Amino acid sequence: MVAVVGFVCLFALMLLRVPVGMAMGLVGITGFGYLTGFAPAMKLVGQTTMRTVTDYTFGVIPMFLLMGAFVSVSDISRELFRAANTFVGHWRGGLGIATIAACGGFAAISGSSVATAATFSAVAYPEMRRFNYPQSFATGVIAVGGTLGAMLPPSTVLAVYGIITQQDIGQLFIAGILPGLLAIAMHMITIAIIGHVRPGFLPAGPRSSWTERAKAIGDVWSPALLFLFVIGGLYGGLFIPTEAGAVGAVGAFAIGVARGKLSGAGILQALLQATRTAAAVFTVLIGALCFGYFLTITQTPQHVTQFLTGLGIGSYGVLALILLMYLVLGCLMDAMAMIILTVPIVFPVVTALGFDPVWFGVVIVMTVELGLIHPPMGMNVFVIKSVIKDVSMSTIFVGVLPFVVTDLIRLVILVAFPALATWLPQRMTG
Repeated sequence: MVAVVGFVCLFALMLLRVPVGMAMGLVGITGFGYLTGFAPAMKLVGQTTMRTVTDYTFGVIPMFLLMGAFVSVSDISRELFRAANTFVGHWRGGLGIATIAACGGFAAISGSSVATAATFSAVAYPEMRRFNYPQSFATGVIAVGGTLGAMLPPSTVLAVYGIITQQDIGQLFIAGILPGLLAIAMHMITIAIIGHVRPGFLPAGPRSSWTERAKAIGDVWSPALLFLFVIGGLYGGLFIPTEAGAVGAVGAFAIGVARGKLSGAGILQALLQATRTAAAVFTVLIGALCFGYFLTITQTPQHVTQFLTGLGIGSYGVLALILLMYLVLGCLMDAMAMIILTVPIVFPVVTALGFDPVWFGVVIVMTVELGLIHPPMGMNVFVIKSVIKDVSMSTIFVGVLPFVVTDLIRLVILVAFPALATWLPQRMTG
């Protein structure tokens, strides 16, 4: 009963616009203090905060955030978009396909969905509008392209899932590669189908010469090399995820400086951007850990496990309920907060049902991705609206709808074929 009251208070605080990390910490410490006494609860605050910000494992978060910030400031996004556009821009809907390809490339070195959506709102949207692409389609493609940041390594969301569940972060990153590539392919196919079904809806741009293509490819060798080095090093066992983040941050810095893309002001901007984002993530993390201790002493995870496994609807029936819960929560909460709040509760259920924890991490992140774009709260949609002032929220949601259907199909494929997520990590450990 105390746990139920705690959840009610938590959602009430969130509806009152109290930051998620603060709300979870406040409810967690108050509930813990009510059950055990407030002296132990106060000690818990200090211990949890100090342990979180000094834990070597948690260093993976600010390191990859810093890498992503250097990449964002270095203007690599424009070069990726230009390179993709030289190859497919002359197809019907080619600018949309180029946007998805460039978003995938940018996501693979930034690890942030929101950063990807914000960046390509400024880079790809003006170009698509210049060629008379409908507003709804242009913004919808950018919104869905942004979600790739949550799946492709280095994903901050997957890293946090690994920390909470004590799974190997390197394996989780590798597990996200094939589902991430499947996402890119399916989004491109969706655009091609829209272009085929409605020929006048998506125009084609001019064809680029092979000289232009060669020059554009020459401009993007550095981010490709950076990604291959960081992920290849993880896959080959050269370094652990925290070290990979540090190597990636140094590599992104060195490439930006060597190519003259990082000025003193740019470096300061990247450092501030990474620090602010890391502070926000750690605030949510510390609040969630405090809330988690409160749930542990109320034995909520055990009760939820007993309830769900005793429903008699089979393991896949329980999984469907969990995924449905995430789709509903996606209407209300930020992706990171969802993962941190719910995984400690549902993870024991999933392991009790015999599902692979690495595969489940990828499934959860894919479901959370959907929350970034589906109405009424899609975070990526709000980000795009903040960058592109003259478009309405409803217009963006209309453009996103075909891709929501595609993502639901992709989720079914991943549940039906778990090897998509488990094959590469198994080869890595093998």
